Amino acid sequence: MSEDTHFGYERVPPQEKARRVRGVFDSVAGKYDLMNDLMSVGMHRVWKRFTVELSGARPGDRVLDVAGGTADLARLFADRVGPSGSVVLTDINAAMIRAGRDRMLDEGRLAPAIQCNAEALPFASRTFDCISIGFGLRNVTRKEAALEEMRRVLKPGGVALILEFSKVAPPFQAAYDWYSFNVLPRLGKLVAHDEASYRYLAESIRVHPDQPSLKAMMEAAGFERVEWFNLTAGVVAVHRGYVF
Repeated sequence: MSEDTHFGYERVPPQEKARRVRGVFDSVAGKYDLMNDLMSVGMHRVWKRFTVELSGARPGDRVLDVAGGTADLARLFADRVGPSGSVVLTDINAAMIRAGRDRMLDEGRLAPAIQCNAEALPFASRTFDCISIGFGLRNVTRKEAALEEMRRVLKPGGVALILEFSKVAPPFQAAYDWYSFNVLPRLGKLVAHDEASYRYLAESIRVHPDQPSLKAMMEAAGFERVEWFNLTAGVVAVHRGYVF
């Protein structure tokens, strides 16, 4: 029998978490970008640009954006790798991948958009020069499996970037907790008409591995030279690891 996993603060069977996470993103897909801007006061755009710069991706590279949702990272990578490169957008959620695909097409960007599970990527080994996952690993049921898959499909010399909410610096913890559990759900109710999904967001951040723990998980999956970069006092962190 599969071991239970976290859905926010609850312990649930793995298949139940997958079902509930799907429900969360089915609910918020239409307001996802607007809520990101409101929740972070636009800072998520800075965090994502920093992630892409940190990747070192070059023209001609092949990039995989896992759990890419509405394609913020995929669009930035497309600009960076240029017409000689390629970007593949993936997400497990149909509503999110449609939103990302449509956004890319509306901007005249041609990129494959594939609905798939991060724990079982449908790509050959050693396919990509760079892999990113932005605010997605937290929602994956078996994080270790997803990390192993990311490593598998990277070419030797390839790099993985994980942008995720993380452990905020202690002086800001009380204020951050108040904002997370009071402001975020109310914003969700007002704008996305979904208070529960944004309460889940706040809870899921608290049970996600902190910076050193995620570094150790990446190393256990086979990544090397793993390091992290705290942004906005640790509200988010970017972890970077290589495959050699």
